[in-house]
Amino acid sequence: MKTLYEATMINVGARKGRVYSPDMSFNLDVAMPKELGGEETTLTNPEQLFAATYSTCFNGALEVVLQKSRVEFERTTVTASVSLVEDPEDKGLKIAVKLQVSIDGVEKEKAIKYANIAHKNCPYSKAIRGNVDVVIEVV
Repeated sequence: MKTLYEATMINVGARKGRVYSPDMSFNLDVAMPKELGGEETTLTNPEQLFAATYSTCFNGALEVVLQKSRVEFERTTVTASVSLVEDPEDKGLKIAVKLQVSIDGVEKEKAIKYANIAHKNCPYSKAIRGNVDVVIEVV
């Protein structure tokens, strides 16, 4: 497989530490969410970071699909909600995702079609397929 791009991030301190890139262009403190036993904070956490990256990647795939299909649209918006849920297999935790997709200027039935195609093509969707429950809701 030919590598087209690679990103590297480093974490120290797990959920009570920080995550940064080797060149320090990305550098964030991270914290345990209050719901998981952390303190009240405005610091980010892995679930927020995953939601940010998945919504961005999915929206990119959606726009590529729309452009390749020559569909005229005004704007696309993807909201990713990432949840930690109980894993019935081992009683631990796993993630679940809900993607809310909006394609302004495209009727809902057509938007559903292109959201589903984007889900088949998005690199993040491919990476988690079969491992993470993903619900797509076109709004």
